[in-house]
Parts: sequence; structure tokens; C-alpha cells
Amino acid sequence: MDKLKKVLSGQDDGNNDGTGILERANQASTLAWGTRVKGFVVCFVLGVVCSILGTCLLWIPRVGLAVFAVLYSVGNLCALASTMFLIGPCRQLKTMCAKERAFATVIMMVCLALTLCAAFWWKNNGLALIFCVLQFVAFTWYGLSYIPFARDAVIKLCSICV
Repeated sequence: MDKLKKVLSGQDDGNNDGTGILERANQASTLAWGTRVKGFVVCFVLGVVCSILGTCLLWIPRVGLAVFAVLYSVGNLCALASTMFLIGPCRQLKTMCAKERAFATVIMMVCLALTLCAAFWWKNNGLALIFCVLQFVAFTWYGLSYIPFARDAVIKLCSICV
């Protein structure tokens, strides 16, 4: 914390150890592991609550789908952002763009944007619902990429069922 205070107040004696100011500020502002876990749990639970609340409000006449689309999308974003507490934002973005997750990440983000477009701009309820389902499938596929051999197991299970 002292290092961060020195950097922000301008009392730091320059770049002595060869690291840049952003890296030094990042090192000085890291959270303790307990705080990271608490942040993860709070953000993840908030995401789940938003998704469930959106699903419950889906049946409100005329505005239900728009509320559902917003809350479900916010819930997915919160759940996705919760892992940033555990591994940090830079590493999270790097893992999201890794070759085994890039396709699922792009599909998930595109479906999230299209869900909101369908609900507000195009006002097409059926399309918004389809994009929410695709968003769920992409988010599940993205999450499975973190479990070794989980995607292979799901593919094998689906091929057995079909």
C-alpha cells in the first residue's frame, strides 16, 4: 500500500527496478486472497440472482421480455466478471481470448448484444428468447473449457444420445 501511495503522490524515486509505472501500480494494488474470494462470491451470486430474477419477471405483460433480456444479460456479465476477482482482469481477458475459448467468447458476446438489440431495437420477443438460449449455451461451452476434457465428454454424451 505504501508503494501505491508513493506512486500516486509523485514521491516515488523513479523507475529504479526497471518496471513501468502501470506494472508497479498493479503490484501495489493487488487484493488479498480472502478479499478476492469474497469479491468473486458476491459478483457471482449477484449474477445468478439477476438471471433468476429476470426469468421470474419474464411473464410480465408487454415489458417482461425486455426486463428479462436486460437482467439475464447483466447476470451473465456479472458471472463472467466474477472470475476477474480470482485471476485479475488482464489474465481473464487473455484466457478469454485463448484459442480454445475465443470462439465461445465471441459467440457469447455477440449473442448478448443481439439479445439486447432484439428486445429493445427490433422489439422481437421470439428472437430475443432465441438469443438468450444461445447466450446460455455459449456461456456453458465457455465454462466447460476450464474443466479438463469436459467438452470432449459433453460431445461424446451428445453423440451417444443422438
